[in-house]
Amino acid sequence: MLCQLTLFHKPLKLIKIYNSLLPLKKVLITCGLSFSPLRHIQDPASQRLTWNKPPKSVLVIKKIQDASLLQPFKELCVFLTEKNMIVYVERKVLADPVIQADESFAAVIQKFCTFREDLDDISNRVDFIICLGGDGTLLYASSLFQKSVPPVMSFHLGSLGFLTPFNFDTYQSQVTQIIEGNAAIILRSRLRVVKESREKNARVDKKGIIMTKGDSEGSRKAMQYQVLNEVVVDRGPFSYLSNVDLFLDGHLITTVQGDGVIVSTPTGSTAYAVAAGASMIHPNVPAIMITPICPHSLSFRPIVVPAGVELKIMLSRDSRNTAWVSFDGRKRQEICHGDNITITTSCFPVPSICFQDPVNDWFESLAQCLHWNVRKKQNYLSSKEDVF
Repeated sequence: MLCQLTLFHKPLKLIKIYNSLLPLKKVLITCGLSFSPLRHIQDPASQRLTWNKPPKSVLVIKKIQDASLLQPFKELCVFLTEKNMIVYVERKVLADPVIQADESFAAVIQKFCTFREDLDDISNRVDFIICLGGDGTLLYASSLFQKSVPPVMSFHLGSLGFLTPFNFDTYQSQVTQIIEGNAAIILRSRLRVVKESREKNARVDKKGIIMTKGDSEGSRKAMQYQVLNEVVVDRGPFSYLSNVDLFLDGHLITTVQGDGVIVSTPTGSTAYAVAAGASMIHPNVPAIMITPICPHSLSFRPIVVPAGVELKIMLSRDSRNTAWVSFDGRKRQEICHGDNITITTSCFPVPSICFQDPVNDWFESLAQCLHWNVRKKQNYLSSKEDVF
């Protein structure tokens, strides 16, 4: 599906933004714009999504094991099929006994296209995504697409809802507006994370004992992830401090001694990072945040680095124990000596559809979800004498 992303109030030329999504810098070049300081700074509210062709397919993602979402899920799916949309649903969602037992919904299920996580590639089949749940549902939707991501519309049916601006009470008019096009959109940057592990060659002796050879004979295994919120390296179940080296563009900048370190996107700055003392950054700011977790140093403060740098995390040679890493809270695994984690800004952001625009939506979430700067107002002084 071809769609049109408007930046600086200038439309692009039929760019396939989520089947082969271009980095923001390349998008600007395609627009015939440059990064000259004489140019007008981009207005986040100017980012618009319009369809060059009407969308025909939609992926509906529902939070698993939440009975309260079954009725909204059914209503939305019936509405989409009546709009002649091709609806994609995860196979495990339809395996819910309550859905299987609903005879009135059986005819709608027959029209669904199903897929399985990590097994079926639907990146070229879906025009946009609708999420029913909380922020974790959006993170899960992001993990399904390791390259280009279709535009995502998120309904607030979870706990916090910082990233889910839409209210389900008026879903019909809101979905119709998205299908018809001309919606505000925000490109949420992701992190491209490559974890390289050293695998040792091993053999089993007659007694069943595993015998390993030297590290020099080991091979390396690389796994790649696309992360929307953050990469967290922590000390895991061990009582000792986490002791990891942090490199920036090949230079050792510091050694983290504490419970761990968070490397987050601007979107992730309002998640684990803010709980660890980091600043909140608007998603349109091109940056990567580095936030220590309970550092054993009074001077180790969170920092913000440019989005174009390459970060590398490794266990220090004198580390007393291994560490653990997770990606958006999932796929948790151990980091051993000789392993390394490379982090860069991904070329494939998540296009999130806004309720109003990127600025108003963000401040609304800060106020409603995090109660930002909420305090009792100071009383007004009625006369000068009241000062004393």
